Amino acid sequence: MNGTRRVLIAADKFKGSLTALEVAERVTAGLRRVVPGLEVEALPVADGGDGTVAAAVAAGFVRHEARVTGPLGQEVTAAFALRGDTAVVEMAEASGLGRLPAGVLAPLTASTHGSGELLRAALDAGARTIVFGVGGSATTDGGAGMLSALGARFLDAEGEPVPPGGGGLAGLARADLSGLDPRLASVDLVLASDVDNPLTGPKGAPAVYGPQKGASPDDVAALDAALVHYAEVLEEAVGSRAAEYAGAPGAGAAGGIGYGALLLGARFRPGIEVMLDVLGFAPALERASLVITGEGSLDEQTLHGKAPAGVAAAARAAGKEVVAVCGRLALSAQELSGAGIRRAYPLTEEEPDVALCIAQAGPILERVAERIARDHLD
Repeated sequence: MNGTRRVLIAADKFKGSLTALEVAERVTAGLRRVVPGLEVEALPVADGGDGTVAAAVAAGFVRHEARVTGPLGQEVTAAFALRGDTAVVEMAEASGLGRLPAGVLAPLTASTHGSGELLRAALDAGARTIVFGVGGSATTDGGAGMLSALGARFLDAEGEPVPPGGGGLAGLARADLSGLDPRLASVDLVLASDVDNPLTGPKGAPAVYGPQKGASPDDVAALDAALVHYAEVLEEAVGSRAAEYAGAPGAGAAGGIGYGALLLGARFRPGIEVMLDVLGFAPALERASLVITGEGSLDEQTLHGKAPAGVAAAARAAGKEVVAVCGRLALSAQELSGAGIRRAYPLTEEEPDVALCIAQAGPILERVAERIARDHLD
């Protein structure tokens, strides 16, 4: 694409190697080695999962920190982002897999309580709109922990609080949502997720995502039954909407925290669409001649709501050319084209050794960016 003189880099993180901001910095360095003085605009993106707060901060939001409860009850420092009265809250900051002690998985007992505390911290900071990015969770508790932190009560037959985690919901006898923080009623809460699973069943949170959180087949069955029971008890407390929300798209996101968010009145939107709006992608896209997107692995999952697919779809609609960078590429040229990506540049083309690609992702990505500059900007 000769004559291109303004590039927009809107890539997600390379998980385990580079943050989205580092991807943008490395690509910029490589491009400018070939085209000195090139105008580059960096807009790190995220789809609601881990890295969402970092993307918001890179776009000009202010980082705020709060001490909250981690998934196993330990205290952790979690961050959210705020600009004006709009907050970006990332559940993984409080209740993500990265908050578990090394080598420990707790599929039955991990709780989203800290995510509720983080939402409360955003309310305390004056948020009137909250983008709640969910993904990367260590939990499968249907959002019960989050709701508890916001004032709900989940009691067993003796009137005692049920134990934390999805496993504890099997003993739930009564739910009381009357004590929920009253500020929630006047807040625009947006559930931002890249998955649209229901709460339970063969495509539900336990069956699809439980195993990656350490759930055995028996654990999956126990968690699914507990969440079915949880929704039934909630139906007694709040009426038919509890059942409707259990089957709604996004209810199963992040171990069912999506369900809890829907009960709070959240609107479900694909995570990347919400984040592109929040980050100011449309005006940045208008200024660009070439868009570079990407993530660690461009594969079948990418096509189903991941950040590069969202970026490419928006860019294609605006008539802009898109190329992608990635660690590994598992999509055909036809699949890439169908997603609006003209060409992908995997690190493994520069360095076939995958371990080296991960260890030296930054310098290799700079070399890949040099190739992009020669192919599209010279």
